[in-house]
Amino acid sequence: MTIKKGRCIVLKFAIIGTNTITEKLIEAGRSHPEFELTGVYSRNQERADAFADQYGAPLRFTKMTDLALSEEIEAVYIASPNALHAEHAVTLMKHGKHVLCEKPMASNQQEIAGMIDTAKNQGVVLMEAMKSTLMPGFSAVKQHLHKLGPVRRYVGNFCKYSSRYDAYKQGEILNAFKPELSNGSLMDLGIYGIYPMAALFGAPRSIKASGLFLESGVDGQGSVTADYGDMEGVVMHSKIIDSHSPSEIQGERGTMIIPNISEPENIHILHRDGTREELTAVSDFPPMYYEVAEFIDVIRRGTNQSSVNSFEHTLITARIMEEARRQIGLLYPADE
Repeated sequence: MTIKKGRCIVLKFAIIGTNTITEKLIEAGRSHPEFELTGVYSRNQERADAFADQYGAPLRFTKMTDLALSEEIEAVYIASPNALHAEHAVTLMKHGKHVLCEKPMASNQQEIAGMIDTAKNQGVVLMEAMKSTLMPGFSAVKQHLHKLGPVRRYVGNFCKYSSRYDAYKQGEILNAFKPELSNGSLMDLGIYGIYPMAALFGAPRSIKASGLFLESGVDGQGSVTADYGDMEGVVMHSKIIDSHSPSEIQGERGTMIIPNISEPENIHILHRDGTREELTAVSDFPPMYYEVAEFIDVIRRGTNQSSVNSFEHTLITARIMEEARRQIGLLYPADE
């Protein structure tokens, strides 16, 4: 239920997952006057209690059914392993909970389609928590895209050496490198290049993908080339190397430079006449704030999806990634 808090309506959130990404979500959410952390879910009671105590959440859950049935929780942020997203989301939505689900939304298109159907049938909001496309920088990209003239190439580059890769090389396989959890470079990092491409240009005619496999069975890096007919999209991703090259949108009248595709800021256009145009798009809040704000706004508007992180964009992205996985031979247990 909603309650009054000053002039604002407070939305009572629970979070699934007690990791770095949930910590960032909570810190960002607290910048929003309508966000209230009410509950924490973890399969481990001690971990749930410690995390809830740290962030002042009064409710702690170790059973999904208890969280789903709680009348004190209105919305849930899901940051469990990718392979569990669909199961958790469907269970919660069937009990009337709005769901903000960490990217990637689920393991494959079939799971996502089921999640979307559930959201529509239950009249609740479901949104993929892709932060970058909701930040002011991405709004600036869309606003100024026409200045490039006909766009001929989109380059989405996100290669970041994983903090867990050193442990992997020492023989400790953490969740980020476990195929049974639907993880890997494409799903975890490639999506940062693919989702904006889908949001800007829609579905490609076809794609070609390559990937480098690690011994655990996940992809450590790879690339996707998308054919749009009059333009191409090129996405590069890796969890085992760093890249310091920016992402770009290349047009006949100029090129837009995006230094960090996962958190787009400091964007500029290099025009054909040699001039440089800075695109002023200041982020006044932490990067994840904007997905929280959009999610809450969608709920308050009474619609079931975001116009930016929409069902369409989520499904296009999922189709691209699933086809890329098919081409490189990467199957998850969830695909069977």
